[in-house]
Amino acid sequence: MRKGNRMINESIAYLLLNIDKYYEAVIVHIEISLAAIAVSFMIAVPLGIWCSKNGSVSYSVINAFTILRIIPSLAVLVIAMPILGTGFVPALFALTLLAVPPILINTYSGFRNIDPSVLECAAGMGMNAGKILFAIEIPLAMPLILTGLRTSATEVIASATLASYIGAGGLGDFIFTGIGMNDIRILLIGGMSVALLSVLTEVSLTAVQHMVTKYQRD
Repeated sequence: MRKGNRMINESIAYLLLNIDKYYEAVIVHIEISLAAIAVSFMIAVPLGIWCSKNGSVSYSVINAFTILRIIPSLAVLVIAMPILGTGFVPALFALTLLAVPPILINTYSGFRNIDPSVLECAAGMGMNAGKILFAIEIPLAMPLILTGLRTSATEVIASATLASYIGAGGLGDFIFTGIGMNDIRILLIGGMSVALLSVLTEVSLTAVQHMVTKYQRD
């Protein structure tokens, strides 16, 4: 117990001495994560909608992205480095590949699970395809889309630590410095910070999803 308290106190002392470096690492980590999530969302949602309306190609497209997701992010970083160099861009590329499949699959499922009679009713009321998409289909599919976004976001935040390997910075700098120096204080600061960001993201997106679902029911 005393040893654990001492370790926490030493970690806090180290953090206060390196607070500027810590803030910078947190900001970089959030920037990389948000960029990857935003890019993957812009890719996966339209692609998921397209797949839901083109059943003949949906299996191939979804499987292709699922296979890419199986490749470890670190391996993607290593492969991308000769082409994209080091820093932010290859990290964004690798994290985007990781984040696309959950959003893509959930978008596809959300649109495929919409009751066809609802769409027929909307068309019978004179709504065109564009209006049906934005007024009916997207709102109905949104809870599942948000589930995919939540999964992607938590995975990206955890995996963004690998960006440190290629000079992109982030909280991975603390984690890998702690490992390299065998310094539990630094490792604890980095690991706990990543865990806290993941939890906050999960809680926030879950709250948004519940709000959307409740709004639809009301």
